[in-house]
Amino acid sequence: MTKFSVLHEKLMKDPEYVREYDALEEEFAIMTAVISARVAANLTQEELAKRMDTTQAMIARLESGKQMPSTRTLEKLAKATGTKLRISFEAVT
Repeated sequence: MTKFSVLHEKLMKDPEYVREYDALEEEFAIMTAVISARVAANLTQEELAKRMDTTQAMIARLESGKQMPSTRTLEKLAKATGTKLRISFEAVT
């Protein structure tokens, strides 16, 4: 079985793959931020779901990128994890 990291490294030599991968940067950033906030708050997906009045399956979808969160959902997540939501725009270089 090939490890994802090995496959990813091989595919990063393909310009089309790199373009598609780079296009997902914002989605990866959101997924990482959601997971990081939950882990930093020392919560399981189930515990976070209860605090947000949602389901564990919804948290799993957010963390996997299968569903992109609304700003309202991100605000609930921030409150449930004791964090502050901050959204910014950066100049394209």
